[in-house]
Amino acid sequence: MNRFYKKKEMQKLAAEHGLDARLFHQAFISFRKYVLEVTSLPADVHIIFSDISFGAGHVDDIYPYFMRHARQIFPMLDCMDDLRKISDLRVPANWYPEARAIQRKVVFHAGPTNSGKTYHAIQRYLAAKSGVYCGPLKLLAHEIFEKSNKAGVPCDLVTGEERTFMDEEGRPAGHVACTIEMCSVTTPYEVAVIDEIQMIRDLSRGWAWTRALLGLCAEEIHVCGEPAAIDFIRELMYTTGEEVEVHTYKRLTPFSILDRAVESLDNLSQGDCIVCFSKNDIYSISRQIEARGLECAVIYGSLPPGTKLSQAKKFNDPDDPCKILVATDAIGMGLNLSIKRIIFNSLIKPNINEKGEKQMETISTSQALQISGRAGRFSSKFSEGQVTTMHRDDLPVLKDILSHSVEPIETAGLHPTAEQIEMFAYHLPDATLSNLVDIFVSLSQVEGMYFVCNIDDFKFLADMIQHIPLNLRSRYVFCTAPINKKQPFVCTSFLKFARQFSRDEPLTFDWVCRHVSWPLAAPKNIKDLVHLEAVHDVLDLYLWLSYRFMDMFPDTAYVREIQRDLDDIIQQGVRNITRLIKATDPAITDPLQTQSARRGKTAANSGAAGSNYVTGGKSQMDISLASRLVRDGLLTPDLLRQLQREWSKDQKQDFTNQSALDTDHQNNNKGKRKKKKK
Repeated sequence: MNRFYKKKEMQKLAAEHGLDARLFHQAFISFRKYVLEVTSLPADVHIIFSDISFGAGHVDDIYPYFMRHARQIFPMLDCMDDLRKISDLRVPANWYPEARAIQRKVVFHAGPTNSGKTYHAIQRYLAAKSGVYCGPLKLLAHEIFEKSNKAGVPCDLVTGEERTFMDEEGRPAGHVACTIEMCSVTTPYEVAVIDEIQMIRDLSRGWAWTRALLGLCAEEIHVCGEPAAIDFIRELMYTTGEEVEVHTYKRLTPFSILDRAVESLDNLSQGDCIVCFSKNDIYSISRQIEARGLECAVIYGSLPPGTKLSQAKKFNDPDDPCKILVATDAIGMGLNLSIKRIIFNSLIKPNINEKGEKQMETISTSQALQISGRAGRFSSKFSEGQVTTMHRDDLPVLKDILSHSVEPIETAGLHPTAEQIEMFAYHLPDATLSNLVDIFVSLSQVEGMYFVCNIDDFKFLADMIQHIPLNLRSRYVFCTAPINKKQPFVCTSFLKFARQFSRDEPLTFDWVCRHVSWPLAAPKNIKDLVHLEAVHDVLDLYLWLSYRFMDMFPDTAYVREIQRDLDDIIQQGVRNITRLIKATDPAITDPLQTQSARRGKTAANSGAAGSNYVTGGKSQMDISLASRLVRDGLLTPDLLRQLQREWSKDQKQDFTNQSALDTDHQNNNKGKRKKKKK
């Protein structure tokens, strides 16, 4: 058996019949276990092994029996040719016959942030008889929706969770602003605008840009984005026989990298925006700023759109005392902000790699430019932008990042469609949805300029509701819902929605109110605020599902109404965020308050006595950990004070023990030296 497994010829032959190296190994392990443990082997298998044992046969003779077993554990091997045809993703342009039937004009508006590239595309969009705007964010779609209607061009809004028609009878307008996943590839338009085209390489959402670019039925396609995408878009359009006309733009207002880091929050000034890559840092820094008697606005990704807009309005208002903004990279798109100076609190950001694993890495040149470009916006009161870092050590790193050119885009994302998965299920009726997607990706064939997007979130949801009886199409739709899987309340709500749906019981307004415990009170601490954000996400999920299963999620208007009320409650909480942090963490100084000092003292501490350095390091580390635990609601202030008392006792005991150990160590060394002399 082992000789058979090691033969390259057998592995190659198995690969030709659909068993790649991974499947070959799994099939062999199963086959060997079966042969060794079964009480009575089938006669033909018994004879072949007997012949090989007595030299009358060859190990290659095992192959047909091995393949017979492999087909039993991997049923797709019997229909491999059909499955390979279904999962052939090599010519995605052919998926859109309506778009291929017309000769489209493709115009690329290329330029950095704040160069007017999207403005020029939108002017053509507004002048057209019909048009579609496709953006990466709800906020951007809302902005174009409002801008279009103010300009006297009737425009509808379509996002995953919202449909707004300007016609009272619900007839579609000639223009529509939508999030890119929601664009129609069958409706004819005169002009289509695809914003932020560089996101075509995004590991999770890139497929939506590929679909829009290849599939939109528009006489003119205007794409906006980084110059790094020009060559790739030209190459992609070559496969459809369409030429690309390129318009390049320069930044309308300059921005410069300062030669000094800020180093202290005492050095903040009007129009500053501190960029963090975690909510904990935002909580800490906003508290420190307000402790200095300054007001600040706060924006991060999980806030509802209404709250983000209200915080942006507060920061931009020249009559409002709030002159400082603390934000994540959520400000990189979708918000018009009057920022004079961008200050990077850190250059390390959590990212999801190609395998779907979370990892911490330095921000890319593209990300740094996107964020830095928010300083000194055209038409704002700051005619020139400035960029720097909070910490001195980070400034040369930022300068190095911004000195490089953006890496050219080389691939575009693809994603299996519901139809493709349904065809797979026809051939593999007993496979779970998660397994179907896995098999699809493993068999899929893509050309060099494409890749299959990360499907881990899809599989996570598929596994979560696998035990719930749903038909395949409904199951697929549920698993494409855009939910934050880090939020336990959102995940349990998703599960309850699916279970109620499977019983064919409509999810009414009353049912939703009971589930989320509506009405909800204003947040008293950060934990309450985080929960309210999760409830807002759950209501978003309801609205998203209501447009796919209208009869089962019937109370859209009522849910949207309480979502607006919830947005107001969250806005109230964010306006009082410093008070919430204090309520959560009354006894502890924020860890970032001493961060700059800590960095500056590192070198001095390293030259100090060993025991003093260790003690100093431990106490700082404990303060940071304690602050996070209390803020997250995992530790109460009373327990914390008790731990601090115990820690003080332990420190004294550790110091005593260390002194005794040092004495013993010195005595042992003296004894050894005496022995050597003898």
